[in-house]
Amino acid sequence: MAKKHNASRGPGQRQLRVGESIRRILSEIFARGELHDPELAHVSITVGEVRMSPDLSVATVYVLPLGGQNAGEVSKALARNKGELRHLVTKELNIRFSPDLRFLPDLTFDQMAETERLLNLERVKRDIEKPE
Repeated sequence: MAKKHNASRGPGQRQLRVGESIRRILSEIFARGELHDPELAHVSITVGEVRMSPDLSVATVYVLPLGGQNAGEVSKALARNKGELRHLVTKELNIRFSPDLRFLPDLTFDQMAETERLLNLERVKRDIEKPE
């Protein structure tokens, strides 16, 4: 009997392990300044998360430049250099096929700030506080 895949289960251990390995490798590449793009030469880039497709063919990389400024432009510049980045990742990653890298701005910090702002609203505080 064939094994049924349930899409609501979330990523498997292999997806998580490969994604974390790619995140670490990319972070080291950015820290060492191995990219040969003058537009990215003086930009500190944080790799927040790497999500792998179920077949490990696509790695979605969530990045944020230091200070959060120009995240869209940095993502586009990284996408232009994805061939070089893919080559550098493949050299260090022990995997049969090298995944396609897709870069997106990491919005989690903005979402956390918005959540904190909402929780600090007076009417929300009033609803959250327990009556004595």
